[in-house]
Amino acid sequence: MAGITGLGSNINIDDIVKALTDAERAPKENQLSRVEKAATSKFSAVGQLKSAISEFQTALKDLNSSDLFSKRAAKSSNTDLATVSATKKASSGTYQVTVEKLATASKVGTATFAKDATAAAAGTLTVKLGPDDRGVDVQVAAGASLSEIRDSLNKALKDKGISANIVSNPADGSSRLVLSSDKTGAGKDIYVQASAGLEAFRIGNFADNDPTSSPTGALTALDGNNAASSGYISQAQDAEFTIDGLSLRSASNTVSDAISEVTLNLVSAEPGKKFKVTVEQDTSTVKGNIKKFVDAYNKLMGVTKTLTSVTSVGDDKAPVTGALVGDATVRSLVSTVRNELVNPSGQKDGISILSDLGITTQKDGTLKVEDSKLDKVLSTQYEAVAGFFTGEKGLTARMNSKLDVYTETGGILAKRQDGLQDTLNSVTDQRTKLNQRIEQVQKRLYAQYNAMDSLIANLKQTSDRMSQALSNLPGVVKQS
Repeated sequence: MAGITGLGSNINIDDIVKALTDAERAPKENQLSRVEKAATSKFSAVGQLKSAISEFQTALKDLNSSDLFSKRAAKSSNTDLATVSATKKASSGTYQVTVEKLATASKVGTATFAKDATAAAAGTLTVKLGPDDRGVDVQVAAGASLSEIRDSLNKALKDKGISANIVSNPADGSSRLVLSSDKTGAGKDIYVQASAGLEAFRIGNFADNDPTSSPTGALTALDGNNAASSGYISQAQDAEFTIDGLSLRSASNTVSDAISEVTLNLVSAEPGKKFKVTVEQDTSTVKGNIKKFVDAYNKLMGVTKTLTSVTSVGDDKAPVTGALVGDATVRSLVSTVRNELVNPSGQKDGISILSDLGITTQKDGTLKVEDSKLDKVLSTQYEAVAGFFTGEKGLTARMNSKLDVYTETGGILAKRQDGLQDTLNSVTDQRTKLNQRIEQVQKRLYAQYNAMDSLIANLKQTSDRMSQALSNLPGVVKQS
């Protein structure tokens, strides 16, 4: 309705209508804003409380785990030589270990080929991993280049764990074909049988100088100074190590069958260098989860305190109040948690309340962990600690069941948020209706003031015409 108004009366109708509609809107708008602010603040506060409870419940569930207390911590005193891991079935123990040799894989080289050499004849290369292996046949075409033979080998041997490459001498371009295996352990050297015309690819000892016969004897070392030499660059061998003085061997550097339920990962060899492997109950992880429980509890108590606090900010200012000051739900929650916290577990072995673990309540209601006492209890009464926290009657399960009614779907806090959301939806609806009503009021006021403006304009025109007519009558003197 706003536009060019008040031309007849010279009255600012827009300002008048705005002032009247603002006065009409203000009481209801202020009421809706107060309701919306309070509901939004409480909705956010309930969300914070729900999040803190959920975080506390997560800590409870992590602590209420039989797997947590059955885990074993495996440690190596020298991780440069070996690392170690253990399953929960591993028995506790300490072992003296040395690593004499690491298990290695085979790497071999062929005789030297002249630059741009090609296969003199078509034939077959049979690559074996150990002299008794059945082997893989690789066909070589007459005139095939060394790179083409390499590619054929890689394609045929990829599932066997053997790869081929070319190593060349920059001085004269001569090359050797080098084959590498990823299989460690003694007896897994690479052998190559070759048909007639491909003897330069042969690697291994063969009866009666027949390159197609089965290899015999140990694989010889490659002599890099002898162009006709072929053999191993590095030989496949077992890992050799000792445990408590017992000499042991393994085809792999990952040893999982030397100590029951314990895996040794051999990293490097240093003959005669002893180091210690220890397998014990995983007290450090348990302690970490206990501290997470304490931290989550303290956070929950901190959130409830913030949401229900009244803070003075000066004599001439109103105090700052939490969004849930005096809220019965928060009081009930805090009372429930604290009561369960001090409820004895009923165990008869000396662990029945948190203070037995070195966890005490401070003046502000938070918990504090005495590390030395907790460490001692974990080392001397490990099973009792597990019984205190875990199981249907353990502290974590009892407390978690008390908290479920607050955080579950359709629980106390969910219903509280649903009610607050309904309030916010109602505010939105009422504001829409208020806007519609103010729009009607505005239309009515513009109609009234525009009618008045039109009437004044008409009266002004009549007045002007009458003044003009009277001024033209005989005997009328015009004032200058």
